[in-house]
Amino acid sequence: MTPEDAATIDAPATPGFEELGITGAVLKAIRDLGYETPSPIQAATIPTLLSGRDVVGMAQTGTGKTAAFALPVLERLDVAQKTPQALVLAPTRELALQVCEAFESYASRMKGVHVLPVYGGQGYGVQLSALRRGVHVIVGTPGRIMDHLAKGTLDLSQLQYLVLDEADEMLKMGFAEDVEQILAQTPEEKQVALFSATMPPQIRRLAQKYLREPEEISIKSKTATGTNITQRYLVVSYAQKVDALTRILEVENFDGMIVFVRTKNETETLAEKLRARGYSAAAINGDVPQVQRERSVNQLKDGKLDILVATDVAARGLDVERISHVVNFDIPTDTESYVHRIGRTGRAGRSGDAISFITPRERYLLKHIEKATRQQPTQMQLPSTEDVNTTRLARFDDAITTALGDGSRIEKFRDIIAHYVRNHDVPEADVAAALAVVAQGDTPLLLDPADDALAKAVEHDNRPPRERTTREPREPRTERRGRGDYSAYRIEVGRRHRVEPRQIVGALANEGGLGRDDFGAINIRPDFSIVELPANLDSGVLEKLRDTRISGRLIEIKPDRGPGARRSGGPRDGGYERRDRDDRPRQDRFDRSSRDDRQGRDDKPFRKPRHKN
Repeated sequence: MTPEDAATIDAPATPGFEELGITGAVLKAIRDLGYETPSPIQAATIPTLLSGRDVVGMAQTGTGKTAAFALPVLERLDVAQKTPQALVLAPTRELALQVCEAFESYASRMKGVHVLPVYGGQGYGVQLSALRRGVHVIVGTPGRIMDHLAKGTLDLSQLQYLVLDEADEMLKMGFAEDVEQILAQTPEEKQVALFSATMPPQIRRLAQKYLREPEEISIKSKTATGTNITQRYLVVSYAQKVDALTRILEVENFDGMIVFVRTKNETETLAEKLRARGYSAAAINGDVPQVQRERSVNQLKDGKLDILVATDVAARGLDVERISHVVNFDIPTDTESYVHRIGRTGRAGRSGDAISFITPRERYLLKHIEKATRQQPTQMQLPSTEDVNTTRLARFDDAITTALGDGSRIEKFRDIIAHYVRNHDVPEADVAAALAVVAQGDTPLLLDPADDALAKAVEHDNRPPRERTTREPREPRTERRGRGDYSAYRIEVGRRHRVEPRQIVGALANEGGLGRDDFGAINIRPDFSIVELPANLDSGVLEKLRDTRISGRLIEIKPDRGPGARRSGGPRDGGYERRDRDDRPRQDRFDRSSRDDRQGRDDKPFRKPRHKN
């Protein structure tokens, strides 16, 4: 690729989809969906792909890139051919499902088109049955695609189109070798499209090796997150977070919301607390069955659910139009996760709100966030009791107005109230007030400003930090462990297979739905590796992981029975050092990342963790 090949788009294109070359059933389908004007990435990419040329597209999520590659693929699809003609590789099952859903909606007017999602966590039986019947488009994660290729259950000999979606994420998760092996098993004569939010050297090398004179299309972005996302933060101690969130939910005018927490256990705990306070909330994490996760996401889309409490892994790839707010209940441990989280709102030009809870000791993270997003988050104040009371009264008024609009039901109760007033000689206003008390139950309608302990606590948290230059560092509180015991597992890939810790983390996290906090020490030996995972790991997760491949090899995960296989806390020699979240050196908590592409980048204030092999 040369600079002359790059097409940089500054403004939305004016031609319609028909002028770009989209015709027939595909054009009817996108008109049914209400699509009229192509987005910049679509306007630049669709004609290029229809011409048969390879493409490298640089665009942030939420710019319409799925349609940019899906529409040309469907336009040129041979429905009579039942072997896979198009393969889309995605880093996560959530994104794979989202892309699959998009393909199906664009193909709704085409007869006999079959699109199959292929990802870890879903039974092989469903996928094998669909493959035997014949599919035209496969959207899958690298690990499960590799499994099918190794088993001989996936035939790519007739493949004509290959798409690498969010290629930078796939490489960060350690799928580089898997992606290259998949590419090597596809026909030489095929069209390749690579989409990535960033263009690190590894992506460029991949493009130069496997793409033929691609056109590079770049969508300019003024900021990393988009100016349509309003970023705010509240300084609040951990103990006050649930009450603070509840108060914000009372006064914020939100449609759908994602609340991000650090661990899987916290998703369940917080969702349960929100439901107990009257909110429609559900948890999604790596332990939640895939069917249930999909049901929760669909309920959020349909308005049957208002709040999803999620981990980073579980929410990756979510694109739900109703999401107006994102709340970082726990601030993430790196800015890329922060940018991804708040990117779940304000997508494709829509406005969105992002609210982050920052504990007093985490104030320093704000400068990293500002640098990464090129926006300065605004400090917000905890909604006061007056704010809450005003909102509650407004809703109370609305409820009365709505009820008055139901004339037939009002008429029935009018006679009952009149009868009560005559028999008890009580003013109608008093009867109405008594009925309000009955309707309200034991929960008071209004808060007492004089008894606002939460406001006092948050006010204390917002005091300027004291100077601590003369204070000696505290001793580590070794008696505390935030994640409990770990158990050691053996996987059959090691140093001679050129495996790295990030590949292990990426593969296990993606296939087993694990989070970053689920990993303990990673000890890479010459022929195998020892990985520490939670001692209470569900047997279903282990079953999912058994067929996982890393560097093209089956990992054959099993409990390690060797000496020193188990621990009750603390790092092990030669392993990956872990500490309880609250016991890490404070300035390092945000600086540590498991991703390797930040090395040497001035815009990232983090450094790569060191793994001893």
